[in-house]
Amino acid sequence: MSMQKLPEDYEAVLPKLYMLHTDERRKEAESYLIMKRMIDIFFSALGLLVLMPLFVVVAILIKLEDPKGKVFFRQNRVGKNEKQFPMYKFRSMVSNAEELKENLMAYNEVSGAMFKIKNDPRITQIGRFLRKTSIDELPQLWNVLIGQMSLVGPRPPLPEEVAQYTDYDKQRLTVTPGCTGYWQVNARNSVGFDEMVQLDLTYIHIRSTMLDLKIIVKTGLMLLGSKDAY
Repeated sequence: MSMQKLPEDYEAVLPKLYMLHTDERRKEAESYLIMKRMIDIFFSALGLLVLMPLFVVVAILIKLEDPKGKVFFRQNRVGKNEKQFPMYKFRSMVSNAEELKENLMAYNEVSGAMFKIKNDPRITQIGRFLRKTSIDELPQLWNVLIGQMSLVGPRPPLPEEVAQYTDYDKQRLTVTPGCTGYWQVNARNSVGFDEMVQLDLTYIHIRSTMLDLKIIVKTGLMLLGSKDAY
């Protein structure tokens, strides 16, 4: 049986086929990002509207326990392409928490360029409840609404953490950061920094609208029953 003869101009055809494949992938990526932004706007706006009464109650409780501090905690984080932006949370710590952080660095319970202490002495009583339920993160819906964050993506790091990043680690900064993400629903706080980076890069490689929706649903289920948030 004779082999089918390739067209004489096949060397000219191959680049066109490659470009066609590349264009298709680019269009798929653009469609995904458009859908992702639509989902972000819809759910963040809906969430802010529905949760407004809760916001008022939380604000009152924070002020009752520590009248000196502000209701919201504003902190610079590093987002897509290493651009910094102000990320918002409900304040869950004493008003001078940042000043006390340096004295607690030796007690860091997470490896690599992150800082977390499970029984952080700076956390207020209402703050401990807010963190346990992740209610302290809800103001980030505003960051999502204005496009600084997405509902799903790598968590935005602190500038001092990024200063310790390798070029490999910085790959997690090539997309819009999120309120929740692939490593949060797969490992929560049980992994170190290197494992977190690897899971974030896995998400960036395989992300899709369906995966994002699954992560959002799984995050909601985890918040209802998880005891690991801190």
